[in-house]
Amino acid sequence: MLLRNIDQTSGLCNGTRLIVNILGSNVIGAAVVTGRNIGDKVYIPRMNLIPSDSGLPFKFQRRQFSLTVCFAMTINMSRGQSLSHVRLYLSKSVFTHGQLYVALSGVKSRSGLRVLILNEDGNPKSSITNV
Repeated sequence: MLLRNIDQTSGLCNGTRLIVNILGSNVIGAAVVTGRNIGDKVYIPRMNLIPSDSGLPFKFQRRQFSLTVCFAMTINMSRGQSLSHVRLYLSKSVFTHGQLYVALSGVKSRSGLRVLILNEDGNPKSSITNV
């Protein structure tokens, strides 16, 4: 999953999910699996990251790929995506207005949705309140 906006016109935005096909020392080749550019082959460069508001008496930079392995994502990161399968794990109540709606509305069909809600004791329960 991308961690920053690289090229919004090509669909390479924060939260875009990819399947990595090529792993080089300075570039990663991948296929887009979310958004309107599904199936596109893209190349993600290694980037220099320099802090803009550092109060340190020296300058430093870090070179990294703006990717992370993604087995799960937050509700906010899933916003705007249409997913075939959604597994929602709620160990505590959602904390902002409409967050549960965002989590549930991203799934294409009811059959693709599974929700696990736990009470304070860690036992499954059958309902939760949308704040």
